[in-house]
Amino acid sequence: MAKKVVLMIQELLHQYNISLRELSRITDIRHAALSELANHKRQNVNFGHIERIAEALKIEDIREIIDLRDVEED
Repeated sequence: MAKKVVLMIQELLHQYNISLRELSRITDIRHAALSELANHKRQNVNFGHIERIAEALKIEDIREIIDLRDVEED
């Protein structure tokens, strides 16, 4: 089975009780970019974004932000 790296934006929003717009504001990442990441529409992940999310939310463990999931192959 194939693997896929995903950013867990929706889970973070819920866990920290903030909106996507608020996350955009505190990380200085474009709202559209965060939305694409949250909806798994973006294939490439910018490590700078991960760093800014971790810093803004005071996250020490990268596994709170990213996950490796199984995906079905066609």
